[in-house]
Amino acid sequence: MVHGNPRMTGGCQCGAVRFAVQADPVYPHICHCRMCQKAFGGPFAALANVRHADFAVTRGRIARFRSSQTVQRGFCADCGTPLTCEDDDSDHLSVAICSFDDPGTLAPERQIGTESRMPWFATLDGLPAATSEQAGNPDEIAAIRATSHQHPDHDTQAWPPAGPDTEAGPDAEAAKETR
Repeated sequence: MVHGNPRMTGGCQCGAVRFAVQADPVYPHICHCRMCQKAFGGPFAALANVRHADFAVTRGRIARFRSSQTVQRGFCADCGTPLTCEDDDSDHLSVAICSFDDPGTLAPERQIGTESRMPWFATLDGLPAATSEQAGNPDEIAAIRATSHQHPDHDTQAWPPAGPDTEAGPDAEAAKETR
């Protein structure tokens, strides 16, 4: 349980789950194992370890999927954001680096599970690169930013904010019609 001012905070994309850690995360790493690829829906999982005693959920509840006999994967049941990887017999959990509010401070120091690393992984840095503005339609980017339901990278008293335009998802239009 975290007491006092947390060292770092984070949460899921929709804001339903928020967490705080009391100590600096350690062992920031990338895991290329096939199980992490499936859990994160990407070529790897970027994780950092936090002792259970230094980790607290401050809003919502982390849902869990048992991915093996000894490991559970934590995620937000509302938006699906991968949040944790927890080994039953460990004093720590691995927290998704990009679920922290300031993920840039947790640069990976090691790669594991390299037997499953995508063969094109080493070529990524050589690909042409562009910012969102350079790669996208400006009107589309402006519309996404104006209507984003993504939680900001800091704690909030409540989420989503109260107001007529806070619903998201397929039922949003139906909800507006019943007001």
